[in-house]
Amino acid sequence: MAIATYTDLKTAVANWLHRSDLTTYVPDFIALGETRVYRELRIRAMEVALSQAIASGVIAIPSAYVELKHAYVDGSPVQILTRKNAAWIHENYPTRSSDGKPKFIASDAGNFIFGPFPDSTYTVKGTYYSRLTALSDSNTTNWFTTNSPGILLFAALSEAEPFLRNDPRIELWQAKYDQEKDGIMREERDEQFSGSPLTMSVSKA
Repeated sequence: MAIATYTDLKTAVANWLHRSDLTTYVPDFIALGETRVYRELRIRAMEVALSQAIASGVIAIPSAYVELKHAYVDGSPVQILTRKNAAWIHENYPTRSSDGKPKFIASDAGNFIFGPFPDSTYTVKGTYYSRLTALSDSNTTNWFTTNSPGILLFAALSEAEPFLRNDPRIELWQAKYDQEKDGIMREERDEQFSGSPLTMSVSKA
């Protein structure tokens, strides 16, 4: 059967499991499978533009945030932000009041913090990876159901392992999940370098 919606996905997972006693758990398997996908994939469909002003020295990390791709302080000149951990920021920039234009960024307790501590209301721009809105009866489609439903199917089936235990099908479903994931990542890499001839780049001294 074609998988184009959340309802289709639930039906497909139930059919592949071929276990009537697990039907009520199918939404849980799908939710766990989605979590696994967002933990392991970084693709354009997950990219969201970041543009937010620093307030009181911090920026709240967006909801559904997964990982920062890149960030910079907007202005002239632009200041690229280098990623560090919070401990490094506090060790190297212990002055946590107006100190300068940020050069470094870290996540800490639900916020992005900066080093040096911002001395103005700078706007930080960039791109981060975000989870898509979870599939449900009210949100029936997303990029994956449209473009790669197989990864959702096999992720969900793999998450049934605690119930199936030594079911030999698990190994096949894990392999199919990996195959789907590798295919998506390969397409992402191909797109990244498409449209331009290969050239040798020379770094600036």
